[in-house]
This record gives sequence, structure tokens and C-alpha cells, in this order.
Amino acid sequence: MTGQDLHQILLNKWGRSYDIQIRRTQGKIFLQVMWKYLEQASFPLSETDYLEHLDAVASYLHAWDATQLVQQYIQQTRERPRLGKAVSIPIDLGERASEWMLEDF
Repeated sequence: MTGQDLHQILLNKWGRSYDIQIRRTQGKIFLQVMWKYLEQASFPLSETDYLEHLDAVASYLHAWDATQLVQQYIQQTRERPRLGKAVSIPIDLGERASEWMLEDF
């Protein structure tokens, strides 16, 4: 999956180029589809920067072997990003979690 593929999945599902963020909360990783989108005048990224950001996110998803999970979740969910409420997709890293997360001491 490339950033362009991820962009197309968002457009197919919701018709907008939503921002995507990776968040770590309570030792878990989530991909969050945020409520801001590229077509808004107030969106902070240019189209080029947005697509570069999606490429970076897609490379993490590929490294985590989570591209299929994210694609299926987005296609099947009834949730929709709205002001103050992101669509959160849990990413299970399984035994490899320690490779990606360091605990605070």
C-alpha cells in the first residue's frame, strides 16, 4: 500500500482526503482518521505535503503488516470522522510490539 492507495481508500469511503495520524495510547498503537481534511481552506498541509505524510503512514503500516487490517476496517466501519471525534483503528503489533515501542521508566 502506498500513500496514494491510502488516499484513494479514504476518498472511496468518505469522499474526502482526511488527515491520518498514528497515536500511541496506554501501550497500544492506533491509526486515527481525523476530522480535518485536505479540501478545507484551513487544512495546514499542501497537497504535496499531505501525500508525503500518507506515504510515511503507509510505510509504517507496511512494516507492521497492517495494511489489510486498515483497509478492511475503513471499508467496513459505519463510523465517520467528525469534529472532535476521530475514527480509531487499533493496530495489533503482537510479539513485535517491543520493536516499535519503548516503555517510560
